[in-house]
Amino acid sequence: MSGHSKWANIKRKKAKVDAVKGTVFSRLIKEVMAAAKQGGGNPDNNLRLRVAIAKAKENNVPQANIERAIRRATGQEAGVHYEEAVYEGYGPGGTALYMQILTDNRNRTAGEIRHLLSRHGGSLGESGCVAWMFEPRGQLTVARDAVPGLTEERVLDLAIEAGADDVRTEEDAYLVLTAPEALEGVRAAFEAARIPVAETEWVMWPKTTVTVEGEDARKLYTLLELLEDHDDVSRVFTNADFGEDFEPEEG
Repeated sequence: MSGHSKWANIKRKKAKVDAVKGTVFSRLIKEVMAAAKQGGGNPDNNLRLRVAIAKAKENNVPQANIERAIRRATGQEAGVHYEEAVYEGYGPGGTALYMQILTDNRNRTAGEIRHLLSRHGGSLGESGCVAWMFEPRGQLTVARDAVPGLTEERVLDLAIEAGADDVRTEEDAYLVLTAPEALEGVRAAFEAARIPVAETEWVMWPKTTVTVEGEDARKLYTLLELLEDHDDVSRVFTNADFGEDFEPEEG
Protein backbone atom coordinates (compact mmCIF):
# COMPACT_ATOMS: atom_id res chain seq x y z
CA MET A 1 0.00 0.00 0.00
CA SER A 2 2.93 2.26 -0.70
CA GLY A 3 0.97 4.59 -2.95
CA HIS A 4 -1.71 5.03 -0.33
CA SER A 5 1.06 5.71 2.16
CA LYS A 6 2.42 8.44 -0.11
CA TRP A 7 -0.60 10.54 0.85
CA ALA A 8 0.18 9.78 4.50
CA ASN A 9 3.74 11.02 3.91
CA ILE A 10 2.43 14.19 2.28
CA LYS A 11 0.01 14.75 5.17
CA ARG A 12 2.79 14.45 7.74
CA LYS A 13 4.85 17.07 5.92
CA LYS A 14 1.79 19.29 5.57
CA ALA A 15 1.03 18.92 9.28
CA LYS A 16 4.42 20.43 10.09
CA VAL A 17 3.57 23.47 7.98
CA ASP A 18 0.12 23.72 9.57
CA ALA A 19 1.72 23.55 13.01
CA VAL A 20 3.86 26.56 12.15
CA LYS A 21 0.75 28.41 10.98
CA GLY A 22 -1.13 27.43 14.12
CA THR A 23 -4.03 25.86 12.24
CA VAL A 24 -3.42 22.44 13.75
CA PHE A 25 -4.15 23.76 17.27
CA SER A 26 -7.79 24.54 16.52
CA ARG A 27 -8.40 21.10 15.03
CA LEU A 28 -6.86 19.32 18.00
CA ILE A 29 -8.86 21.42 20.45
CA LYS A 30 -12.07 20.68 18.56
CA GLU A 31 -11.33 16.94 18.74
CA VAL A 32 -10.78 17.22 22.51
CA MET A 33 -14.13 18.99 22.78
CA ALA A 34 -15.92 16.38 20.67
CA ALA A 35 -14.43 13.53 22.68
CA ALA A 36 -15.36 15.15 26.00
CA LYS A 37 -18.88 15.88 24.82
CA GLN A 38 -19.38 12.31 23.65
CA GLY A 39 -17.92 10.43 26.61
CA GLY A 40 -17.54 12.91 29.45
CA GLY A 41 -14.70 15.05 30.68
CA ASN A 42 -12.82 12.44 32.73
CA PRO A 43 -10.09 10.90 30.56
CA ASP A 44 -9.80 7.96 32.96
CA ASN A 45 -13.23 6.82 31.78
CA ASN A 46 -13.06 8.09 28.19
CA LEU A 47 -10.61 6.36 25.85
CA ARG A 48 -11.29 8.71 22.96
CA LEU A 49 -10.56 11.71 25.17
CA ARG A 50 -7.30 10.16 26.36
CA VAL A 51 -6.18 9.69 22.75
CA ALA A 52 -7.24 13.25 21.84
CA ILE A 53 -5.34 14.70 24.80
CA ALA A 54 -2.25 12.65 23.95
CA LYS A 55 -2.30 13.89 20.36
CA ALA A 56 -2.79 17.49 21.49
CA LYS A 57 0.18 17.23 23.85
CA GLU A 58 2.31 15.67 21.10
CA ASN A 59 1.65 18.83 19.11
CA ASN A 60 2.49 21.14 22.03
CA VAL A 61 -1.04 22.35 22.75
CA PRO A 62 -0.90 24.04 26.18
CA GLN A 63 -2.50 22.14 29.06
CA ALA A 64 -4.62 25.19 29.90
CA ASN A 65 -6.16 25.13 26.41
CA ILE A 66 -6.94 21.43 26.72
CA GLU A 67 -8.61 21.89 30.11
CA ARG A 68 -10.65 24.86 28.84
CA ALA A 69 -11.85 22.81 25.87
CA ILE A 70 -13.03 20.04 28.19
CA ARG A 71 -14.89 22.53 30.41
CA ARG A 72 -16.64 24.03 27.39
CA ALA A 73 -17.61 20.63 26.03
CA THR A 74 -19.09 19.52 29.36
CA GLY A 75 -21.03 22.76 29.91
CA GLN A 76 -18.83 24.13 32.68
CA GLU A 77 -17.79 27.11 30.56
CA ALA A 78 -19.51 29.01 27.75
CA GLY A 79 -18.26 28.53 24.20
CA VAL A 80 -19.12 27.58 20.63
CA HIS A 81 -21.19 24.41 20.25
CA TYR A 82 -19.69 21.91 17.79
CA GLU A 83 -21.36 18.88 16.26
CA GLU A 84 -19.72 15.83 14.75
CA ALA A 85 -20.62 14.46 11.35
CA VAL A 86 -19.24 12.06 8.77
CA TYR A 87 -19.49 12.93 5.09
CA GLU A 88 -18.85 10.29 2.47
CA GLY A 89 -18.24 10.75 -1.22
CA TYR A 90 -16.19 10.07 -4.29
CA GLY A 91 -13.11 11.65 -5.80
CA PRO A 92 -11.52 11.56 -9.25
CA GLY A 93 -10.72 8.10 -10.60
CA GLY A 94 -13.49 6.39 -8.64
CA THR A 95 -11.75 6.89 -5.29
CA ALA A 96 -13.60 6.85 -1.98
CA LEU A 97 -13.51 9.76 0.48
CA TYR A 98 -14.40 9.45 4.17
CA MET A 99 -14.48 12.86 5.88
CA GLN A 100 -14.75 13.47 9.62
CA ILE A 101 -16.37 16.82 10.38
CA LEU A 102 -16.59 19.10 13.42
CA THR A 103 -18.85 22.05 12.76
CA ASP A 104 -21.02 24.66 14.42
CA ASN A 105 -23.32 24.77 11.35
CA ARG A 106 -24.06 21.51 9.52
CA ASN A 107 -25.96 23.14 6.66
CA ARG A 108 -23.15 25.56 5.87
CA THR A 109 -20.50 22.86 6.01
CA ALA A 110 -22.46 20.42 3.84
CA GLY A 111 -22.91 23.07 1.16
CA GLU A 112 -19.25 24.04 1.18
CA ILE A 113 -18.01 20.44 1.03
CA ARG A 114 -20.44 19.58 -1.78
CA HIS A 115 -19.19 22.62 -3.71
CA LEU A 116 -15.53 21.65 -3.22
CA LEU A 117 -16.15 18.11 -4.39
CA SER A 118 -18.14 19.08 -7.47
CA ARG A 119 -15.54 21.64 -8.56
CA HIS A 120 -12.72 19.10 -8.42
CA GLY A 121 -14.13 15.98 -10.02
CA GLY A 122 -15.85 14.50 -7.00
CA SER A 123 -19.33 14.17 -5.54
CA LEU A 124 -20.94 13.97 -2.12
CA GLY A 125 -22.66 10.63 -1.50
CA GLU A 126 -25.25 9.18 0.83
CA SER A 127 -24.41 8.05 4.34
CA GLY A 128 -22.82 4.61 4.19
CA CYS A 129 -21.86 4.75 0.53
CA VAL A 130 -18.13 4.28 1.19
CA ALA A 131 -17.83 3.57 4.93
CA TRP A 132 -17.82 -0.17 4.24
CA MET A 133 -14.57 0.28 2.27
CA PHE A 134 -12.69 1.30 5.44
CA GLU A 135 -12.05 -0.19 8.87
CA PRO A 136 -11.18 1.60 12.13
CA ARG A 137 -7.60 1.10 13.24
CA GLY A 138 -5.28 2.52 15.85
CA GLN A 139 -2.13 4.05 14.39
CA LEU A 140 1.15 5.05 16.00
CA THR A 141 3.72 7.01 14.04
CA VAL A 142 7.33 6.42 15.06
CA ALA A 143 10.03 8.45 13.31
CA ARG A 144 12.68 6.28 11.69
CA ASP A 145 15.31 8.30 13.54
CA ALA A 146 13.39 8.34 16.84
CA VAL A 147 16.40 6.76 18.56
CA PRO A 148 19.86 5.96 17.20
CA GLY A 149 20.05 2.62 15.41
CA LEU A 150 16.30 2.01 15.35
CA THR A 151 15.49 -0.74 12.83
CA GLU A 152 12.32 -2.05 11.25
CA GLU A 153 12.94 -5.41 12.91
CA ARG A 154 13.14 -3.79 16.35
CA VAL A 155 9.92 -1.85 15.79
CA LEU A 156 8.12 -4.90 14.40
CA ASP A 157 9.19 -7.18 17.26
CA LEU A 158 8.13 -4.67 19.90
CA ALA A 159 4.85 -3.87 18.17
CA ILE A 160 3.73 -7.47 17.64
CA GLU A 161 4.72 -8.46 21.17
CA ALA A 162 2.62 -5.58 22.49
CA GLY A 163 -0.44 -6.65 20.48
CA ALA A 164 -0.17 -4.62 17.26
CA ASP A 165 -1.43 -6.05 13.96
CA ASP A 166 1.13 -4.73 11.49
CA VAL A 167 3.98 -2.29 10.86
CA ARG A 168 4.36 -0.32 7.62
CA THR A 169 7.74 1.19 6.76
CA GLU A 170 7.43 4.64 5.21
CA GLU A 171 9.84 7.20 3.82
CA ASP A 172 10.43 8.88 7.18
CA ALA A 173 8.48 6.85 9.72
CA TYR A 174 7.13 3.50 10.85
CA LEU A 175 3.35 3.21 11.01
CA VAL A 176 2.25 0.77 13.70
CA LEU A 177 -1.31 -0.45 13.13
CA THR A 178 -3.45 -1.86 15.93
CA ALA A 179 -7.02 -2.74 16.77
CA PRO A 180 -8.61 0.47 18.16
CA GLU A 181 -8.81 -0.94 21.68
CA ALA A 182 -5.13 -2.00 21.62
CA LEU A 183 -3.77 1.45 20.75
CA GLU A 184 -2.97 2.60 24.28
CA GLY A 185 -1.30 -0.66 25.27
CA VAL A 186 0.98 -0.64 22.24
CA ARG A 187 1.85 3.00 22.85
CA ALA A 188 2.72 2.19 26.47
CA ALA A 189 5.06 -0.58 25.27
CA PHE A 190 6.97 1.85 23.06
CA GLU A 191 7.19 4.37 25.89
CA ALA A 192 8.49 1.66 28.23
CA ALA A 193 11.14 0.83 25.63
CA ARG A 194 12.03 4.54 25.49
CA ILE A 195 11.13 4.82 21.83
CA PRO A 196 9.28 8.12 21.31
CA VAL A 197 5.91 8.02 19.54
CA ALA A 198 5.44 11.02 17.26
CA GLU A 199 1.69 10.66 16.84
CA THR A 200 -1.15 8.60 18.30
CA GLU A 201 -4.49 8.44 16.51
CA TRP A 202 -7.48 6.44 15.39
CA VAL A 203 -7.78 6.21 11.62
CA MET A 204 -10.07 4.74 8.97
CA TRP A 205 -7.81 2.41 7.00
CA PRO A 206 -8.86 1.31 3.47
CA LYS A 207 -9.52 -2.41 3.04
CA THR A 208 -8.37 -2.18 -0.59
CA THR A 209 -6.96 0.64 -2.71
CA VAL A 210 -7.72 2.20 -6.09
CA THR A 211 -4.80 3.30 -8.26
CA VAL A 212 -4.98 6.87 -9.60
CA GLU A 213 -2.59 8.25 -12.19
CA GLY A 214 -2.07 11.25 -14.43
CA GLU A 215 -4.73 13.95 -14.37
CA ASP A 216 -6.94 12.01 -11.93
CA ALA A 217 -4.06 11.85 -9.44
CA ARG A 218 -3.36 15.58 -9.75
CA LYS A 219 -7.03 16.50 -9.38
CA LEU A 220 -7.47 14.20 -6.40
CA TYR A 221 -4.38 15.54 -4.67
CA THR A 222 -5.66 19.11 -5.08
CA LEU A 223 -9.08 18.09 -3.74
CA LEU A 224 -7.57 16.35 -0.71
CA GLU A 225 -5.48 19.42 0.08
CA LEU A 226 -8.53 21.68 -0.10
CA LEU A 227 -10.55 19.35 2.12
CA GLU A 228 -7.72 19.12 4.66
CA ASP A 229 -7.52 22.92 4.71
CA HIS A 230 -11.25 23.40 5.33
CA ASP A 231 -11.86 24.67 8.85
CA ASP A 232 -14.65 22.19 9.55
CA VAL A 233 -12.88 19.08 8.26
CA SER A 234 -10.95 17.35 11.01
CA ARG A 235 -9.64 14.46 8.92
CA VAL A 236 -9.97 12.95 5.44
CA PHE A 237 -9.33 9.33 4.54
CA THR A 238 -9.09 7.92 1.03
CA ASN A 239 -8.53 4.55 -0.59
CA ALA A 240 -6.40 6.13 -3.32
CA ASP A 241 -3.06 4.65 -4.32
CA PHE A 242 -1.08 7.45 -5.93
CA GLY A 243 1.75 5.19 -7.05
CA GLU A 244 5.46 5.57 -6.40
CA ASP A 245 6.05 7.95 -9.32
CA PHE A 246 3.49 10.57 -8.31
CA GLU A 247 4.95 13.86 -7.15
CA PRO A 248 2.69 16.76 -6.12
CA GLU A 249 3.25 20.05 -7.86
CA GLU A 250 4.94 22.64 -5.71
CA GLY A 251 2.70 25.55 -5.08
